[in-house]
Amino acid sequence: MKRSKMIIILLIVFTCILGNNSILFATPKESVSSVINDTAEYLLRTVTNPQVGSIGGEWSVIGLGRSNYNVPQSYYDKYYQTVEKYVSELKGNLHDKKYTEYSRLILALTAIGKDPSNVGGYNLIEPLGDFDKTIWQGINGPIFALIALDSGNYTIPICSTAKTQATREMYIDEILSHQLPDGGFALSGNQADADITGMALQALAKYQDRRSVKTAIDKALLILSNKQDATGGYGSMGVSNVESTVQVLMALCELGVDVNDSRFVKNGYTLTDNIFKYYKKGNGFTHLVDGSSGVNLMSTEQAFYGLVNLERVTTGKSSLYRMKAKDEKLDGTEKEKNELAKKSNTLGLLGKHKDIKVMPIISTERTFKDIVGHTSQKAIEALAVRGIVDGISTNSYAPDILMTRAQFATSVVRVLGLTPQASSRFSDVPASSPYKSYIDTAYSYGIVGGITSNTFAPDKTITRQEAAVMIANAAKLCGMNTSLDPIEMRDMLAQFTDYTKSADWARNGLAFCYKENILSQEDVEIQPLKPVTRGEIAEMLYQLLQVSNLL
Repeated sequence: MKRSKMIIILLIVFTCILGNNSILFATPKESVSSVINDTAEYLLRTVTNPQVGSIGGEWSVIGLGRSNYNVPQSYYDKYYQTVEKYVSELKGNLHDKKYTEYSRLILALTAIGKDPSNVGGYNLIEPLGDFDKTIWQGINGPIFALIALDSGNYTIPICSTAKTQATREMYIDEILSHQLPDGGFALSGNQADADITGMALQALAKYQDRRSVKTAIDKALLILSNKQDATGGYGSMGVSNVESTVQVLMALCELGVDVNDSRFVKNGYTLTDNIFKYYKKGNGFTHLVDGSSGVNLMSTEQAFYGLVNLERVTTGKSSLYRMKAKDEKLDGTEKEKNELAKKSNTLGLLGKHKDIKVMPIISTERTFKDIVGHTSQKAIEALAVRGIVDGISTNSYAPDILMTRAQFATSVVRVLGLTPQASSRFSDVPASSPYKSYIDTAYSYGIVGGITSNTFAPDKTITRQEAAVMIANAAKLCGMNTSLDPIEMRDMLAQFTDYTKSADWARNGLAFCYKENILSQEDVEIQPLKPVTRGEIAEMLYQLLQVSNLL
């Protein structure tokens, strides 16, 4: 009898505890769709005239624009008129430092079907072509630049005022460089922040098929799983809040990870369950779960677009940030490279061959441990970031080993942006050779010649005089006048004590390279028969790009 009474008492106490903590543990009765509709109505009542800004502006427009709620077109038209006026008054210069201002507007305009490349005559995408300014404010810059660019599969325009022209590859690398030892990301410090980690994953989601990105994502998901609290939520600076949880939900939606994934369910509570704890029917969302902070517009906007994203992906639609998903079969980075290559045809010297293209930067700060302090360091790095030269390993370039004829042909084709095409010219270059298409292409453009009519000797080292002639041939394609009269050629070479050792067929090429400082006139000797190194060829190619205005 006593035991039965004790059980009854315990049940009563437990029921009271649950009743007093219903905010923390109650499972929401509302559906995601009903909460979205209710919150949409609240936003339309509250944000009647959205302005340009991070609260009461773009995020409301993005959420509404991507939801199924029937928003009057006049609402978006009024917002766009506000944006046009704002952009025009600032003459397109939204901010000197915070380039997330451009990214946020790009997202909002794309969400409502407007063109961010022409807002009152101003291209809001172009500033994101300035790599240095975009990353100035920290990791937020590249995160939202990448999200904005990918929202509409926009090609990064060439930014004429940029010190460093940005590419998607550079933004991806910049984000990855901020990953902390624990696997997460943060604005500052060395501990993962749920908000920033979630945002970083949102930006990287489209590129998760790449090994380096996938590895980073897996590490970040692990730390997020470990940081999730007992009620399925997240916090920042030790305080649980709805915004942190929303950013993790956004990451899962963009990555295609099920919200019910066991890694993100704690004590039976999902991210959605946790977000619903902040919901106040008819009044949006609070910042803190106990409601002490009151309903908060920023919290409401974030919870709203997070739930909109969840509804989209669970009903088979593209995620919140994939606003032009039908075009996603075309890789954005490849599309961008192609567009940059087309625009690059307008650069260089008059008279250059129509097939010559500027090679854009595709990787930031590419260097090798064994070139630090080397005389060719600057040249090697300039070529490496453009994908023109490769190391012999990830961290080693080997600048002082000799270069073969096949390797030179490959480098010169790449440096000119020519499209490699194989033929059946040389019998000693098998179809299986990775150099074949480059050798055949260099030959077809008159840059290199064979040892005989049908042999190339791909593994033979290249001499200084051979390299000079081939560089001169490449320079001619670039639109340069490479022919020197006999007197000019003699005067240029006579300053070197061994010029008579050079072959007659090589002297014009050598004289041209010295005249244009592709080879240094500070040398005492030409050493025409000396094999050239990988570092020396990199220096010659770099100088060629400089004098032909292709860098």
